[in-house]
This record gives sequence, structure tokens and C-alpha cells, in this order.
Amino acid sequence: MQALPTNLYRGSQVKILERTAIEQHNMPGATLMAHAGKSAYQLLKQCWPEARNIAVMCGVGNNAGDGYVLARAAHEAGLQVSVFQVGDRSRLQDDALNASQVMQKIGCELHNYEGQSLFDFDVVVDALLGIGINGEVKDHWHSAIEAINLSKVAVLAIDIPSGLHPDVGRAMGIAVRASVTITYIGLKQGLFTAQGPEYAGAVNFEDLDVPRAVYDTLVPSAYLMQYHHDRQHHLKPRRRSAHKGQFGHVLVIGGDNGMSGAAQMAATAAARSGAGRVSVASRARHAVLLGNQQPELMCHGVETTEELAPLLQKASVIAIGPGLGQGGWGQQLLQQVLAAPQPLILDADALNLLANKPLARGNWILTPHPGEAARLLNCSVADIETDRFHAIRELQKKYRGVIVLKGAGTLIIGENERIYICADGNPGMASGGMGDLLTGIIAGLKAQNMDPLQAAQVGTCLHGAAGDAAAIEGERGLLASDLYPHIRRLANLT
Repeated sequence: MQALPTNLYRGSQVKILERTAIEQHNMPGATLMAHAGKSAYQLLKQCWPEARNIAVMCGVGNNAGDGYVLARAAHEAGLQVSVFQVGDRSRLQDDALNASQVMQKIGCELHNYEGQSLFDFDVVVDALLGIGINGEVKDHWHSAIEAINLSKVAVLAIDIPSGLHPDVGRAMGIAVRASVTITYIGLKQGLFTAQGPEYAGAVNFEDLDVPRAVYDTLVPSAYLMQYHHDRQHHLKPRRRSAHKGQFGHVLVIGGDNGMSGAAQMAATAAARSGAGRVSVASRARHAVLLGNQQPELMCHGVETTEELAPLLQKASVIAIGPGLGQGGWGQQLLQQVLAAPQPLILDADALNLLANKPLARGNWILTPHPGEAARLLNCSVADIETDRFHAIRELQKKYRGVIVLKGAGTLIIGENERIYICADGNPGMASGGMGDLLTGIIAGLKAQNMDPLQAAQVGTCLHGAAGDAAAIEGERGLLASDLYPHIRRLANLT
């Protein structure tokens, strides 16, 4: 993904930014539209330089106006352009109407869309709905979007894939599956989480030369993070006099009978991300095996709370949950850990157990996936995914601390109530053990004196970037252990 601005906005906020630029900074809407359409055409030529036959699907709002400008530029460049009008063209107004008329005056015809096939085009441009959607997509709009998706050709979405909600990243019944999206003035937060990444494809941004002063008038709704572009968050080089005692002692607790691998992966990830020392408290039958598999780990067989107590005293950070199980053993260990003063990272079954006996705490990091989040909030997974931003706010309000809501476009929130979205990661990471690695990475970074929010931010993006690096050879079949060398390499970027 290209370097993008960090500020994210809701659709309504982008409209405010646009109106401010027009009314207070002498930027006519027609000028913004002309710039938007021309930049979209330039991106089309950049992405598909061999394209000769394009279809432009236009609606009846300003999004359509951008499409008409693009169509005009393509026609003037000698491309074969077919412009299809979806919806009643009599509803076109002001700048969009003028753009339509100018386009037709140069000989680029506007055809009513009546179900024509889109299979034979090189590129389809989506200029249908924009960010103004406020309900389920129906009727001819649904049919047009379905035709775009069925065409299986490259798709350029203007501003946002039609049908995708700009605030929550949810397809409103149906949405255009774009290959590339060019978005304007402000990045829409829905492009980067939930279904947004699936429908938006590669996101490109154009500010249309809106003055920086316009952005100073509005607080962003969320903030985008990308590991390779947020170097200020990276770990600093170590001093030559450094010793392991300066980089913390992580204790990973988990690995009930038959689930030792989860605890081992979390512990190894903590070590690979730079923790000075890492201990594992697991079932007694696992201790020797874990130590043989990864000799750098200090592995302890723990069957009772009495055996765990001395290990807790030595730890600077405690991570609990990977392979913990929800039986009596896991319940007893979790209750003991919850009484410890050290910073905690809770994942997996520790979260499931917490859902049964909720409590709030300041110095912990919770890392639920949508299923665990639903249990923590006593709702359905569909409720979580319908509005992930609302869900993470509710989680933070109920449990405090730092919350990492995993999934496509992982969200992070801390005590400052700002929401951050990680743009790193890929579908290949939808496999067993990936969450255990994230728990270990965050614990390892927290042990190195990062504050909880920074450890969650950097850890989440490092984890995603390591997954992206490991997926170069293919997403399908990607294993959690494939990330280890990349975790170490990325933890040393400066």
C-alpha cells in the first residue's frame, strides 16, 4: 500500500471539509470536480496503461460528475469510452449536470444503462453512489453494481466503492468490488476495516489541493497506521552496553493439555520481538517438551496457583490466554493473574473467561477477535462487525485499558479514546496461531518499556507487516511460524 495520510474521517466530516474549502477558501465545486476527474483518469492510465476500451458507470450526484470529467479526458485521449447513466438523469444538478453537458458536447455520448453487458471492457469506472449512501442498495443501483462485479474486469472506484458505507466499512446489501479506489479530500475510515479492504482494493488518495487550514477545523474520527510509514514508532537501536535485564521479563501463561503450541508461539514471538527474558508457565507434561523445542525459553510446569506465584513475582509483563482453556486450571490461574500488579495482555480463553466475570482495569491490553468481542459485550458477532468502531468504544468503556479488536483492519483504542486502524496484514493470516504471535509481540514490546497503547499499536502493525512479508510466496498455506524471521527483522528497522 502506498503511503497515505494518517487522518481518517467519517463521510459527514468529509462533506464538511469540502464545504469549508468551497465557502471559506475560494475553491469552487466545479474546480474540485475537474481536479477529481482528471486525477482519476491519470490513475487509470497509470494502473492500466494498455486499456483502450473503458466503461464509466455514473449515478446522479457529484460522484457522477467526477465520472463525466474522467470520461471526457479519456475520450480526448483517444480511448473508446462508453458512459452509462444509472438513475434518472433529470436529477443531475449544478456541477455534475454541467460536467455531463460538457462531456456530451465533445462527442462523448451518454447512454441510459439498461442492463448492458460489461464483459468486453478493459476497465470499468464506478462513479455511481459515492459517500452519500444511507440505506440498503436496491433496484437499478443493485443491478448496476451486480453487473460491475459479474464483469470480472478491472474496476476503478471513484471516492469509494459504491454500496460501501464510508463510516463502518460494511457493504449495504451489495457493493462494488474495486481493484483500485481513488478517494478525495479526506480518507474515509470505512475503507480500512471490516469489509472495506475487500471491496476497496488498493487505496489511493488525492487531496485536490485543499489547503491545510481546512483540516485544522476538524478532529479526525480515527487514525491510520502503516508499519513501514510510521518509523517514529519503531524501536530505537540498542546501546552497546545493553544487557538483557533492561528489556524486561515476559511470562506467558497457557497451554492446557493438548494446547502447548499456542503458549510456545506466543513466548517465541515475545523473544523474537526483543524481550530480554521469556518464561512459560504451562502444564507439567509440556514443560520439558517446550524447553526442548525452544531452548531460549524458561519453561515451567505449573499445576497449582502455589507453583505459579514465584513466577509472577519475577515477571515484568504477563501474557495469559494462548491455549489456556476454560477449565478449572485456566480459571484458577487467571484469577491469580488478575490480582497481580504487573501489566497484563489477555487473549483467547482468558478473554472468554473474563466475559463470564467482567471487570475493568487500567494497565492491561485485551486482544479479542470478533467472536471473543461478542462474548465480552454479550452480543452477536454480527453486531460487532456491523460497526466495529462502536464495538471497540463499548469494549473500552466496559473494560478500560487498551483494546485491540482484531480482524481485517484491526482497530486499537486506549484511554485517550482515539481509534487507530492498522493497514498492515493480509488474508493469509487467517490461520491458527496468528493471534498467539500477536499476544507475544505486544508483550515483548511492552517489556521493553513501551506504554500499553504504543505496544499495542507497534505490535499490531509489526505483526501485520511480518505477515505481509511472509505472504510474498503466497497467502494460502501461510503458517504462524513463517513470521518469526520477519518479526525479528522488522523489530530492528530504524
